[in-house]
Amino acid sequence: MKDEKLKNGGIQFITHYTERYSYSDAARIALEGGCRWVQLRMKDTPVEVIKPVALEVQALCRQYGATFIVDDHVELAKELHADGVHLGKKDMPIADARLMLGEEYIIGGTANTFEDVLQHYKDGADYIGCGPFRYTATKKNLSPILGLEGYTTIIRRMQEKNIHLPIVAIGGITIADIPAIMQTGVSGIALSGTVLHADSPADEMKRIMNL
Repeated sequence: MKDEKLKNGGIQFITHYTERYSYSDAARIALEGGCRWVQLRMKDTPVEVIKPVALEVQALCRQYGATFIVDDHVELAKELHADGVHLGKKDMPIADARLMLGEEYIIGGTANTFEDVLQHYKDGADYIGCGPFRYTATKKNLSPILGLEGYTTIIRRMQEKNIHLPIVAIGGITIADIPAIMQTGVSGIALSGTVLHADSPADEMKRIMNL
């Protein structure tokens, strides 16, 4: 079951609030465009405010047969029986989250270096959100920019150490960047702003899925 849900992770959509679209609207648009992985990211928001939105987005994901990931909040992911949780560098350690959630939940971790990837691998992560590719306005306290060279180096070092873990590129990625990024050997792409800022976000997501 978990493996099937992980297969949806080639193109991941990460919600963020815009003046045009609420978090739920954004998720619906991505799903209508063919994306089958939605991470609900509501940074600096109390969990009691996140929960009703999470229930709404989870219902949409179930309707479309999509994987639903909660950002940061391990307890909420467990309470809602979400498909998984994504943990940033300052969130609960992946090893602790795995103890709390067990093996059936997907756990993703944020990485900026090969050392981060190695640690997440040892701690039992199922995939890595690796970035940023370039500057992104949706993230505060940005880690060093990776670019194509950064991904190529990380993937090479993973191969040398025989580490098999999906690496999902993230951070300021546009549709024009995707072919070159995929050439580095990453497993997938995570998107947010480039979809929501398009004239027709659902059509933009369709174009990305068709790549």
